[in-house]
Amino acid sequence: MDRNPILCAIDTPDLTRAQSLIAATRGAVGGVKLGLEFFVAHGPQGIREAAAGQKNLFLDLKLHDIPNTVAGAVKSALALDPLLLTVHCGGGAGMMRAAAEARGNARTKLVGVTVLTSLDDNDLTAIGQSAPAAAQVKRLALLAQDSGLDGVVCSPQEVAMLRGVCRKDFILVVPGIRPAGAAIGDQKRVQTPRDAIAAGADYLVIGRPITEAPDPGAAARAILAEIP
Repeated sequence: MDRNPILCAIDTPDLTRAQSLIAATRGAVGGVKLGLEFFVAHGPQGIREAAAGQKNLFLDLKLHDIPNTVAGAVKSALALDPLLLTVHCGGGAGMMRAAAEARGNARTKLVGVTVLTSLDDNDLTAIGQSAPAAAQVKRLALLAQDSGLDGVVCSPQEVAMLRGVCRKDFILVVPGIRPAGAAIGDQKRVQTPRDAIAAGADYLVIGRPITEAPDPGAAARAILAEIP
């Protein structure tokens, strides 16, 4: 790859801890992800403080509400100049179109969350979704593409399938990445960094294998070395 595809997931509500991890991985990752846990604790100002000097911020808020509310939230989030911002595909085409219109010409790319990597086919059945996870991911990804989004978040197991049905420049952001031998944790649809990139992933969202390592920067560089 011609760039570092790793987005380090800074999943903590602690501002000092977040700043420390971002500093420890600077230069070893392509960007950082700050999500709902941190945002609820510290709001936009906390995002600014934690990500100061970080060009590539993945703001993972997973917005999901009526179209007007999501459009307003997108406009507010643009003040933080994130590289990527998430909405839930499950909000429907109208909501995703409203988000895309609210984004306008900003550099921020909107990506839709398809099926969380913590869910498998049994989980989807329990909430009334009878199709397998892969079929639901495909359906939502195509809906997101038609609704004006720039890409989706999917598990590594669906990357190759989506590369075959979505346009070439459609961004695939992929969590559920675990280096060989790493603990899976609460993820269910996982893959190694090498396999995910080979399948066509654009960005790899990696948290605990980096942030829980004694030397997060070294851990990130080791993972990057696995990627062809």
